[in-house]
Amino acid sequence: MANTLQQKIDQAGGPLAMLRDTGAGGYVFPVVPGEQTSWQNEQRAWMEDCVLMDQTHHMDDLYIEGPDIVRLLSDTGINNFAKFRPGMAKQHIMCNAEGYLIADNIVAWLNDGRAMSAGLGPGNNWLEYQALTGGYDVQLTKSPRTPPFWDGRPIERAYWRFQIQGPKAWALIEKLNGASVADIGFFRMTTINIAGRQVEALRHGMAGAAGLEIWGPIAEQQEILGTILEAGKEFGLQQVGNRAYATSAVESGWLGALFPAVYTSPSMQAYREWLPALTLEGFFQLGGSFESTRMEDYYKTPFDVNYDPFIHFDHDFIGRDALRAMMADKDAQRRKVTLEWNGEDVARIYGSLYTDGPQYKFPDIPVALYAFGLNDRVELDGRLVGLSMIPATTLNARRMISLASLDRDVPIDAQVELVWGERPGAYTNVRVEPHEQTRVRATVRPSPYTKVAREELRQR
Repeated sequence: MANTLQQKIDQAGGPLAMLRDTGAGGYVFPVVPGEQTSWQNEQRAWMEDCVLMDQTHHMDDLYIEGPDIVRLLSDTGINNFAKFRPGMAKQHIMCNAEGYLIADNIVAWLNDGRAMSAGLGPGNNWLEYQALTGGYDVQLTKSPRTPPFWDGRPIERAYWRFQIQGPKAWALIEKLNGASVADIGFFRMTTINIAGRQVEALRHGMAGAAGLEIWGPIAEQQEILGTILEAGKEFGLQQVGNRAYATSAVESGWLGALFPAVYTSPSMQAYREWLPALTLEGFFQLGGSFESTRMEDYYKTPFDVNYDPFIHFDHDFIGRDALRAMMADKDAQRRKVTLEWNGEDVARIYGSLYTDGPQYKFPDIPVALYAFGLNDRVELDGRLVGLSMIPATTLNARRMISLASLDRDVPIDAQVELVWGERPGAYTNVRVEPHEQTRVRATVRPSPYTKVAREELRQR
């Protein structure tokens, strides 16, 4: 059995062979039920009323303390941490030396002096390695995510984490606090009172809706939850299950499942030899209609996901030289958009389950992420112009949409075609039933897809 990621790659015969057959399928959200009411009601609530999202279990937390917090974050992040201080949070975007994305996390500098880095795993693994090997004066405390499948052992998390958001979220928050709460600005932190307890709060939101992310000691979770649910009745508060939660990122334009660029570069060899095989990086399942023999074709750059405005060349960081070269040829880079799938074609795909004739890949509702590393071909006039990722149904627009990274010369409102389904034998995934590939017409739309996310939250 392989102990490190590099050993697992070697035993599989290379990274592509390993990632085409990990046996993992899509991402599993632990503990939180798939639906609290129905995914339709939950999606509608974050646009019309307010929702509570439970983020306690699905992310890794890494706590960093010591005099080199800023130096560690700055050396590993493309964005500028020069003014980072307690009471602030930032998106921490990390690349390898070739400029390909490893991960993006949210880092919050807590009032107790620690920085908390939250994400799916690859980002914190990379941070831990850099901290241990780079001579930084920091101390690390890890709080791994809850296992995806409960095995009967006690669930150990230090803190609970909720998001309250939606048009009526602020009214609910002020009712809970017993007083007005100043709008502290996007990604700024404060404290509020709930049930007589002080909880930390971050101005943040998913699904393009405004709100707060709040957290506190796990022992207080049920008391806090009960208080929020009772106070939220008059505002139409809905708890969100993991099915609807997974679609919120697609509406707001965030690619939460970045494919970590750690598998091929010689500069990452030592990291792969350090990283345990039993990490998320060892179980990313590739899938979709896109196929390549070149591992780098599956990676993303900051340009591909519209992170290029965050790049600051005024400090040294891993990947700086590579990104500077890409910036000089920016028109050759792709950009992130939303694809709005043709409703008739979507209905035809679902209808194939109930009629004679070809059967197409069934897209789960409301999110069709059957492989964590899903990449589908997007074509214009028969040529490949990019990749589609994370298809989701949004009741708020009554459309199936997906995030995509397309060539920059493909304009908004262009009509493209998406190839849906896999070629037989391309990948090995137990979650993929026998099917035929088909083509789906799609319209290129902006990302974020929702107007409130484009025009309000991103201005804060």
